[in-house]
Parts: sequence; structure tokens; C-alpha cells
Amino acid sequence: MEPPLGFAFEDSLFAPSRDRGRGGPRGPAYTARRCEPRWFCEASDCKDDVDILTAKKFCGDLAYRQRAFQKALAEYSSCLLLLPPSNTAMRRDVQEGQARCLAHLGRHQEALDIAEKLRNWATNTDHLTTVLNLQFAIYCNLENTEEMITCLQQLISLHIFNPWYWKLLAEAYMSLLQTPLFISEMKLNQCKDFAANNHVVETSSGKEISFQCPKLHSWEEDFQSRCATERKDVDFVSCSANQSGQGSFCTVEESKPQNKVKHATFMSCGQEALKDVGIKACASFVRTRLLLQLTQLQQSSFALENNLRVQQEIEDQVKSFGLKENALLLITEVMGGDLIPEKLKEDCQGEVKCMEASALSSLVAASAKEFESKWFKKLQDSLCHLGCPAISTPS
Repeated sequence: MEPPLGFAFEDSLFAPSRDRGRGGPRGPAYTARRCEPRWFCEASDCKDDVDILTAKKFCGDLAYRQRAFQKALAEYSSCLLLLPPSNTAMRRDVQEGQARCLAHLGRHQEALDIAEKLRNWATNTDHLTTVLNLQFAIYCNLENTEEMITCLQQLISLHIFNPWYWKLLAEAYMSLLQTPLFISEMKLNQCKDFAANNHVVETSSGKEISFQCPKLHSWEEDFQSRCATERKDVDFVSCSANQSGQGSFCTVEESKPQNKVKHATFMSCGQEALKDVGIKACASFVRTRLLLQLTQLQQSSFALENNLRVQQEIEDQVKSFGLKENALLLITEVMGGDLIPEKLKEDCQGEVKCMEASALSSLVAASAKEFESKWFKKLQDSLCHLGCPAISTPS
């Protein structure tokens, strides 16, 4: 007889139930592979190609951790020779290890060449982040502050809400402030500006002095002797020639020691540039603190302790700049203008963008000028309206 309204039940519903464990039907038992500590050090008898590659890679990692960089480089190099072209992930890891070893061994150009290759082969933002961190480490080893700042600016372009990159950038600016060569170049650049505009400076005795300065050298060259001369109360201002013979600087003499240059701009050459870098350092510290304050709401235990400790260090650092309260409030407002908790949460999800290397390059700042124009120009203009508060260089 047909059930009413066409309803019917399958016979299987009334069949005895099968014995099911949690998670579905039972398959073959899984036994995890157990490895002894440092198993890879004695894996020379491995027959599986994957095990051989893994063992060599781990041996290189262990040697690097033990700071045996020459041994680590040899392990990475032998591993790279065995790697198939299809295993791009391990190839990138191994080549990064090679570059770091080369940097520690003083072979910086070779390390930079590998980093450049990795950058050209990058296909997503994670790859680019890894390469920029690698380049930053190499330039740290070289103590090249200018290139360190460039790497950090590009990292921040990719991760604008990462407090640690902002903190490193602030510290790099501080390092630049305390570099005698930077101060010397700022002074020489101002001397160049005087010459380019045919400046004539009048001394206290009424004598006119014309400043003419030819080609300037980069601040990787030695300006120490020039700094020493400027600090002495002598009867001339001398710009000495470089040993390489690329150019020389004029000697401007006065008739008497008391005939000092009247214009304070020249005597305090580079002060504006120093203040400018100081503002960038302070602003970067302030943004770091703002980002840490936002992330602390989601932290606990040792992570929260570390966060609060760093915030206190930044607080002490910001105080050392000697800023007025209204200037500090302005910096906080400008550097935190884009910090919306919802937006920050979305960015921290860590979305990886995949694209070609040329397209990836468009995600980072093309130059220091572009980055600083984006992040600091509005701040500098606003501070000018406040009367350009002085930034004292922390000792």
C-alpha cells in the first residue's frame, strides 16, 4: 500500500548502525615518526632524497646557530647542488642561509647579489618581506645606516601597522643623527647651496667673502678632519681636498681672528637638517608607541610584559627630544591618523598577495623621498605652523 501524500522511508534507516569512531570510519593506524635529537647529523646513510636534502639543510641551520658560518655555508652549498629546480621553497631558504653566512664572513657583495636574485624571483609579499629583512641584516653588518633606513621604509610600505619596523626605523634615524659623517655632509651641503647661489657673506669688519665650493663627496668619505677644523676658532674656514682627487673645497680667509662670519646660517650649517631627522625619529617612536598600545589589548603574559617595557623605553626616548607638549600632541595626532582598530585587525590577518616581481616593486616606496613625503611632510608642515619647535639630539 502506498504511504499517504507520497512520503516513504528508506529501508537503510532501519538497518543496524555501523560502529563509527569519532571523526568517521577508522582507517589504518598512524604512527608518528620519532627522531632523536640532532638525528640529521648522522643521516648520511639515508636513501630517500628528501631526507638527504632535509638533513643537509638542518646541518647548515645548526652550524649557523652555533656561529660556524664557514661550515654552515658549505652545508647550504652542497644542499643547493642537490635541490631539484621544482623545489623553489627550499631553494629560497637555502640561498637566504648562504647570503647570511656570506655577510658574517665579510663577503657582503656576494650576499647582496644573492639577495637581489631572490628579490627578482619574488612572487608574493612574503617573499619580498623575507628579502628586505635579509638586505636589512646585510646592511646592519656593513653598518650602512642609509641603506638600512631604505630597507625599513620599504618594509613599512608593506606592513604599515607593524610596530617593530617603525621602532627599528626610529632607531636608525637616531643612529644617523649621531653619525659625525652625516653632520659633516649636512654642513658641506649647505656650503654647496651658498656656492650655487653665489652667496656673499659680510663679516663684522665689513669685508665681503665669496663662497665657492666645487663637487661634494658622499658621506661615506672622510669628513672627520673638516669637523675638527670647524670647531676651532681659527682665522680661516677650510674645505680640504679628498685624497682620491675627485675635487677640492675652497679656502676662505679673513684678515683677523675676530672677523667671524656674520650669518648664523653658515656657522650652524646642518642644524635644520639635523632637526629634520630628529623629527622623523621622534615621529617614528610615537607611531611605534601608538601601535603597541593598540596591540596590547589582545596580549597577555610575557607578550604584554614585553609590550609595556618597550612602551616605557619609547616614553623615555621621546622625552629626551625636549619637545613642547603641543608639538608632541600634534605628532601623535598626525602619526595616528590612520590607526582605526578595525582596520588594524584586518591588516594583521596577514593576507599574502601573489604577483609578478615588477608588480611587487610598486607596493614599496620607490625612494626615501617618496616615503618621507607620505609620512612626514604633513607633520613637518604642521610643526612649521607651530613655530618649528626645536628638537634636541639625545645623547
